[in-house]
Amino acid sequence: MASIEQVIQRETNPFDAETFWSGNFWQEKQNPTFTVESIHQEAVEAIDQLIHLIAQDRRTRTILLEGETGSGKTYLLGRLKRFLNHKAFFVYVEPFTASEYIWRHILRYTVDSLLEVPEGEEDSQLLIWLKGLSHFEHRSILDLIRGDRQLFIRHLRDTYSTGIYNANEFFGVLYDLTNPKLSRLACEWLRGDDLDEESLKILRVQHSIDTEDAAQKIMANFGRISAETKPIVLCFDQLDNIARLNDGAIDLQSLFSVNSAIHNQKFKNFLVLISIITDTWRQNAFRIQATDRDRLDREIQLKQINLYQAESLWASRLYALHRKSATQPPTNLYPLDREILEEKFPGGKTRPRNVLILGRQLFQDRKLEFMRQDAAADGTAIASISALAPSTSEPDSDRDDSQVSSLPSIDAIATFKLVWLKKFKQTESRITRIRQFSSPELMAMLAETLDALNIAEVRPRLLDSRTYASYSLSYLDPRGDRRVGVVWSEDLNLTKFCNLMKLCQEAIEQKHCDSLYLIRAEQIGNPNNMGYKIHAQIFADPAHHHLVPDLDSVHYLATYHGLVNDAYSGDLVVGDRTPNIDELKQLIQTSNLLVDCPLLDALGAVRRPLLTEENKHEWQPIEDFLLNRAIDQQCMARQRLLQEALGQFSRIDEAQINQLIEQLCDRQNPIAILNPQAKLDDQLVYVIRD
Repeated sequence: MASIEQVIQRETNPFDAETFWSGNFWQEKQNPTFTVESIHQEAVEAIDQLIHLIAQDRRTRTILLEGETGSGKTYLLGRLKRFLNHKAFFVYVEPFTASEYIWRHILRYTVDSLLEVPEGEEDSQLLIWLKGLSHFEHRSILDLIRGDRQLFIRHLRDTYSTGIYNANEFFGVLYDLTNPKLSRLACEWLRGDDLDEESLKILRVQHSIDTEDAAQKIMANFGRISAETKPIVLCFDQLDNIARLNDGAIDLQSLFSVNSAIHNQKFKNFLVLISIITDTWRQNAFRIQATDRDRLDREIQLKQINLYQAESLWASRLYALHRKSATQPPTNLYPLDREILEEKFPGGKTRPRNVLILGRQLFQDRKLEFMRQDAAADGTAIASISALAPSTSEPDSDRDDSQVSSLPSIDAIATFKLVWLKKFKQTESRITRIRQFSSPELMAMLAETLDALNIAEVRPRLLDSRTYASYSLSYLDPRGDRRVGVVWSEDLNLTKFCNLMKLCQEAIEQKHCDSLYLIRAEQIGNPNNMGYKIHAQIFADPAHHHLVPDLDSVHYLATYHGLVNDAYSGDLVVGDRTPNIDELKQLIQTSNLLVDCPLLDALGAVRRPLLTEENKHEWQPIEDFLLNRAIDQQCMARQRLLQEALGQFSRIDEAQINQLIEQLCDRQNPIAILNPQAKLDDQLVYVIRD
């Protein structure tokens, strides 16, 4: 086995931002070995006690979870889900993009979360919930499929004789959830997808859940029936990127109005958990009506951690490296030490993220120091190795976010591309169809992306309609002075599609835009439909275009949207920096990561580069990954770099990756191979500095 110093040089930095936690706890799996139980343990115990109380009396409660940026709020939500999922069903509600759709938004993410499978279980939360109902006890799913649908509905109607909205249709759809042929369609109805007439007939329902009132009542149904099983925890997080008011402030009042409605209408069996940044709460609490603030049952403020807990955070990250060493490291913090914590945080208190970012900086410095020492001892000549000076910067958690940094460095761009790649792969695995997002969400994501690309005068709500305004926007064409209107709708209902086409026609007639783009992958009906006819009239004019989006384009928009949520909430970490929203825009512009998005290219927001070498597009992402990873780590084992590339790109083999590594080192790139004559297992890839 190698010495601990050799292990440190070969392995990736255990404090990399890629291992930090952000966003939806169903999308990222926490590593339990990184959890320090004493950190925020009092908050875990308080929430555990409230869940226990709700399980006893079925009365809904609300908690405000408050903490500074970097205090671990989002990580705590994931920890709660991991620790308490056997006691409650956990729902993560993404930031809502349109206040007029807030109930439908909550319903959508409630059903999506209930479809997730908890750790250690074989069934989804939704199936666990169904099996917990009295009608399902002692009966297999096969028995239910073979059973009588009307008998099932009658049984539940007898059990819940009052308090269930649209009982026959709701219970019928619950029955359909147990049928593999109908379960997906049943889930789509429950989450509020606007289904076509054929789908509604299959499910034996009259209408989709297409109003705020209906969505609210379906949520009440979930609470009413879940009282027979386990509480439902609704987690609202990253609230700095929710819908905004006319003055630009976030619309917290809409969320607190929802919470008050849950209490006033006596929804059963919910724990509403609102996670918010301390400064955001202080700046916006006065905007919320006093009666709505009074609906908070408890406020929990996350405290800073002490230096013993900071040590434990470091030790949890270093443990895996220490196990690979042939000898026992001198301390469980090696190559770091407590004295640096005392120097950097003289008050004895700090936030978890500050500790992790500092650990990354120090680990990187020690890695390069060990490399210099080994090279000097062996008499090995290394290009510009003396220029690899240790970092002297400190975590930027207390900087003034109103000050935008200069153009990102090559190191920041390389690290950001790795953060993007991780987020993009998560998005690809999670988003398998365009209609997983509502039309207002898709439009909001497009608007964010256009803004990031500095497209001029991006204005929301092109259409003059309360129902469809959030389906639309307009902007100035970067290739001219024409105003471009964009409408995005994936609703299946053709009557609503017809209404949408009428509104588009009105927008063109009233000259709200010079050119109109309809983005729609779903069907538009047939020549007998009025919506189809209006569509044909509009797009007969060459100034207007119907774009059929691909899933890859949605992955680009959703990935950037996730980074925007992280940046607004202070959860985005790139190397040793925590970029704000303006700095994120700089990173996305400088990195050119959006130029390959087909939809943005079709809208004229980007120009996809022309490829001059045959099949170059197949290799460029792999070359980018190898180069960015090497720059991000400064030095690492060649074999480790190879293995990581194999994990990211399944279509390439070891020989091809080794060829790409050598080509990168031979070109005008800032990387080289240390001891290239040694065995591959002993070679290091490192960064050359001018």
